[in-house]
Parts: sequence; structure tokens; C-alpha cells
Amino acid sequence: MHLQGAPFLKAENAGLYEPAGSKSMGIAAERSTRQNQELIAEIPYFQEWRTAANEIKDYSIGNLDKLLVEFEKNITARGATVHWAETAEEANRIVLQIAQEHNVETVVKAKSMVSEEMELNHAFASAGIRALETDLGEYLVQLAGQRPTHIVTPALHLSAEDVGRLFAEKLGEPYTAEHRALTAIARRHLREEFIKADMGMSGCNFGIADTGTFVVVENEGNAGLSTATPPLHVALMGIEKVIPSIHYLPQFLNILARSGTGQKLTTYTHLFHGATPGRELHIVIIDNGRTSVLADPKARMSLFCIRCGACLNACPVYRRVGGWAYGWVYPGPIGSVIVPHMVGLEQAGKLPFASSLCGACNEVCPVKIDIPHQLVHLRHRAVNERSPMNLWTERLLWQAWSWMFRGLRRYKLAMAVVKMGIRIAPFLPWHPDKLGAWTRGRELPEIPPQGSFRRWWRKTGVNLKPAGKNTP
Repeated sequence: MHLQGAPFLKAENAGLYEPAGSKSMGIAAERSTRQNQELIAEIPYFQEWRTAANEIKDYSIGNLDKLLVEFEKNITARGATVHWAETAEEANRIVLQIAQEHNVETVVKAKSMVSEEMELNHAFASAGIRALETDLGEYLVQLAGQRPTHIVTPALHLSAEDVGRLFAEKLGEPYTAEHRALTAIARRHLREEFIKADMGMSGCNFGIADTGTFVVVENEGNAGLSTATPPLHVALMGIEKVIPSIHYLPQFLNILARSGTGQKLTTYTHLFHGATPGRELHIVIIDNGRTSVLADPKARMSLFCIRCGACLNACPVYRRVGGWAYGWVYPGPIGSVIVPHMVGLEQAGKLPFASSLCGACNEVCPVKIDIPHQLVHLRHRAVNERSPMNLWTERLLWQAWSWMFRGLRRYKLAMAVVKMGIRIAPFLPWHPDKLGAWTRGRELPEIPPQGSFRRWWRKTGVNLKPAGKNTP
């Protein structure tokens, strides 16, 4: 499943219980959305912030070629080395080459979704390099041998009891479910790692063109330690992260924290202007399918994403099935938009259909990405281009559905066949599970004793008349 992911809602997604995801995750996602909206409601001009952020990102994405060159010029002038990678595989080769040139044996990693996208930990392991996640959520899922289930809170699916059992099993610690005690255990085990590490890694929340600065925001202090303690710092940055000027940074810091974690501002905001004297700084700027998004005018807006995770928390589908169900690094509504571009419609053509199109994601997006229309656009592409949705069986089913709904008699006949199928299904030699993911975890509906609604309506003789002026 490396780099290419697993099929949506399939058994290969280890850890998923269909059709319900973790109860802890659903509760936490709903609580996060409620807290975020309460905080945002206190700011009367938050919608103006959203509009401004949308316009800044629109300009930035439209001028990526110029802004990225400006960013590289300004940060290399301060001693940093910039590398360009077209694919995740190429980015892995660059990072491994840097590590091997410096005889790196251990790496401490701050949170980076791009590194997850690259499957970088697997690349390190294959080269005999020990890489340790230091973000608490990432640390937990790494200990558990799992993948993150959320782009901001990777261990959203784990309860305090789950973490206590994990620490007892993997670290030999006495069991506890008390939050502060669990945090203290993680801090104690990680502290030594920062001191011993040969290389530190980070992601990048924003790259600022006019000053040659990249920004990392966090709440735990692990990013600061990962980038300041080891003698070598390697940062990973997607091409879409660049913005024109440092004057626009407060705009994004205000909306990122409020939409992502319900804070007015994250605890730590690190600005890197270049290499620290006596230490090396390398920045790997990664495409990995982003230019294919850029080339599609109707999908380009998805590059505005600042990875706050608000759309995941608000999505009823994500709350129900969890992040693993999507099979890739980026789950939820925004993942259903950007992943098909990254891995191709052949591999991820079903993801745009993993949505009810309720519009909740659009309402909470701090940069006003029109995710529902993005999903509809990709659905259109998926059924008209080579993808899992462009199958003769799929077309035949929809043609049959269309034929059935064009006439009352046809509809009645189809419903009679469906009822017959439900009645005889329990006596068939094969189980309904064989019908696919839709039937796993679901029971066939029972046929009401009175039959269809139409039959009940005729039998009761109910006759509704248009309401008159005096009708209550």
C-alpha cells in the first residue's frame, strides 16, 4: 500500500470496522467542530478573514512559478540549500542522500503530512535509519503500528484508556488513563531522543516568498526541539505552501488555529529565515501531483488548503467511517479531492463519491474552498475517464435505474423484484457480504406486513384535500 494507498472501504484498510469507525473519533470530531464554531462566532469579521485568505491563496497559486523562485533565492542567500522533487520517490531519494552524506543513524521528526505522503519512515527503515515521530499523536500511532486517522490530530481514534494500554504494552509503563500522567510518560521517553538524534525533520505550514522564510506552527514544543537540537535540519514543503509576503502571515495564523484546534493562536510559531550558524538547513520542495491539480482550472482551488482539518471534523461520512477507510494519507472531504490527483483516478476514482454533498465542509473551510463542487467535478471525470467508476457494469446499472424511474409500471415491477430478492436472500447458498462493502455490517431491511406505502395508502383510504384559509 506504500505511496499508492489502499482501495476505499476495503478490507486492506487494517483497523477499520465497517460501517462504524471509532466511537472516540466520532465524539472528538463533533466536539472539535462545536468548539471551533463557538470560538469563531465571537469574531464578527471572521467571514472577512476567510474572504481575504481565499484571495491571497488565489493569487499565490496563480503565481506559484514566480513566488517559489523568489522564495528559493531569498532563503538560499541565508545559507539554506533548496532541493526540488517532482515525485514522492524522488523526495525520498534526496532525503536519504542527505542523511547518508552526514552518517545519520537516528532522526527525530516533527509532524509533517508530506512525510506521511512520501511514506518516508518506510524509506528510512529500508536504509537502516531509525526515525522517531515526536508529535504526540504521531508517536502514538507509530507505537501502535498504525497510520494517522486525521491530518491534525493523528490519534483522534484513540481514547485515554487505549493510550494507557499502548504504553503498558510497548513501553513497559504501569497502566494509567490519566491525561497528565500519559503526557509525562511520552515526554520522558522522547526527551532523550532529541539529544541523541543526528538529524531533525519538520514540515512547513507556510513558505514566505519576499523574505525567504518558512513557518512551522505547533502546540507541543517538539518541532522546536526537533529542529534546534540536532546538527542537521531537513524541512519538507509542498509547492502550494508559498504565500507572497510576510505581511499576510497573521491572516493565516488567525484562521489556522481557530479552525484547526479551536485556539486563538497555536502555542508555538517558528519562523526559519535561513541556516543557523554551525548547523545545516535543507529544504525539499515537493510537487507529487500538485501541478496536475494546478493544470485543472476546476480543481485548482483545492491547493488553497492549509491543512486545518476542519472539513474532516464537520463531515458526517468521515465521523462515521474514520480516516483509515479512505485508504490514503489525506482522508475526509479535502482528501477526496486532492488524492485522486496525487495517485490518479484509476487508483482513487471512488473517493469523490465518498460524500453526501451536504456542504458542511464548505461552511467551515477557513479559505473558502468550494469542496462540494470540486467533488462533483471529480465525479464527472471519474465516470468519463479511465477509473474504477468507468465500468460497463456501472453504466449498465445506472441505465437500468434510469429506465426504471421513467415509468410507474416499471417502478412497481422493479420494487416487486427487490422485495422478492429480500425474501429469498436468507435461503441462498452465499452470504450478502459477497455483495461488497455496502452490505458488510448491515442487515437486509424487513418487508413491512402491510406491504408497500402505496398499498397501505389505498387500503386506509386516506384522502388529503388542499388546505383552505381556515385550516389550522
